[in-house]
Amino acid sequence: MSTTRDVAVFVGSLRKESFNRKMANALAAMAPAPLKLEIVEIRQLPLYNQDDDANPPAASAAFKQRVQKADAVLFVTPEYNRSMPGVLKNAIDVASRPYGKSAWNGKPGAVISVSPGAIGGFGANHHLRQSLVFLNVPALQQPEAYIGNAAKLFDESGKLTDDSTRDFLQKFLEAFAQWIERIIAK
Repeated sequence: MSTTRDVAVFVGSLRKESFNRKMANALAAMAPAPLKLEIVEIRQLPLYNQDDDANPPAASAAFKQRVQKADAVLFVTPEYNRSMPGVLKNAIDVASRPYGKSAWNGKPGAVISVSPGAIGGFGANHHLRQSLVFLNVPALQQPEAYIGNAAKLFDESGKLTDDSTRDFLQKFLEAFAQWIERIIAK
């Protein structure tokens, strides 16, 4: 595993002080070699419109190219109404269209849901996984990552302070690195 693996990270919240963005930053800081995690912004994306397939907006085309370039993808998402946020679903749609030309196809992936609630965004995590099945993104199955009580995990500067969560995330990232190699080797 000496080859650096470019992992595109998609944060499902646009909020400046989002727990999910804090988590994505913490994951990027602790990522083991050979993983290089980079947050890919989704806030600039216009709403997907099939009429634009032949000539997509510049932001959509650039986003799709970035997804295509990635070796793997990681979604860090909150839960909105027992589902993934609309901005994240839009990003998925932008890079998956037109039909048959999905940038997601075959990329190893993983999902972490982060919530201030006790169940850690379980609904969003599983709803997102349903879309990944259709997109042919083989998602890491174990360990599952539902991070609850997020308001207690970070200090004022956004640094992850909970040792047990940090230990779990380290194991998650190690499993994800192995998953990426396994899928890429196929």
